[in-house]
This record gives sequence, structure tokens and C-alpha cells, in this order.
Amino acid sequence: MAVGVIVLTAALGGAFLWYTAERAFYEPVAFTPGAEIRLVPLTGDQPEAILAEGVEGIDAASSPIKFRACFTTPLSLAMLTETYRGYEGAEPLVAPSGFDCFDAAAIGRALETGEALAFLSEPNITYGIDRVVAVTGDGRGYAWHQINNCGVEVFAGRPAPEGCPPPEGQN
Repeated sequence: MAVGVIVLTAALGGAFLWYTAERAFYEPVAFTPGAEIRLVPLTGDQPEAILAEGVEGIDAASSPIKFRACFTTPLSLAMLTETYRGYEGAEPLVAPSGFDCFDAAAIGRALETGEALAFLSEPNITYGIDRVVAVTGDGRGYAWHQINNCGVEVFAGRPAPEGCPPPEGQN
């Protein structure tokens, strides 16, 4: 009897944990038509919309780094690199299994091999968090939120590095 209660409790706890990690909180993203995917140009600081089709995304209010999106673009990597800011240290975060267009491991390998390039989409979309976009040579695109250098320091309880805006609530 006691073993059965322990096993049942563990199974229910595991199911609850899986549900909260994979399904709970996530909602489809409603993108602004014509401005779904934006990149920061080399010659300015304001993100500009790029041509993007088939954009689908998910996000959750429970964390600023749960955003993920997939899309396609007719823009070439050469055109993108000549026009928009690259993003050093891009590391895609794993998406829930139900959002199967976003394979973080495959995107990461494509970034490592140069098959995909990363670009800055929206700096400090939330304090310390950047939106990053990666595009492959065949036009598949992916977007996610990533902690930037300001966020790494401030979230660890250290002062914001030089060049970072003051953390929210501080001047």
C-alpha cells in the first residue's frame, strides 16, 4: 500500500512538472502584421521590419526568456549581413516539444557551422534580455529571447556594467 502511494505521488508529481514545463503558461504570439520580425540596422538603433512569411511564435508571461518563433524569409544571408547587426554569442534555448518548428540543438549547430547567422532583433526587449534572430542559408528563420551582458551581471546581483542602462527602478 505505501509503495503504491509513493509511486502514484511520484507519477502525479512528474506529470505536473512535465505539464508546467511543456504546456502551461505558453500562448501563441499575436504579431503585428508587416512587422513580425525586426532587425537592428548597421546604420541605426531602431529595429526595422524584414520580409517574413509563415511566422508562428509562442511566449509566456511567466518568464521573459520563453519567447520562440519560426518563420521564413526570402532575404539572403549576404544581404542580411550587409544591412543588419550580427549577434555574438547567440545560444538558442530549448522550446517546448509541442513547438516542433524550433529545434534549439539544430539551430545551435547551424550557428556553429556558419549555416545560420544570428542578428540582433530587439535590444533590451525587457531589461537585460535581447531578442535574437537566426537565419539559415535557405531562408528558415528562428527568434528567441536571450539574457544579454547587462542582464547577466544585474540578475546575479552585481552592478550593471559600463554602457548598460540602469536597471529598472534605479537611476
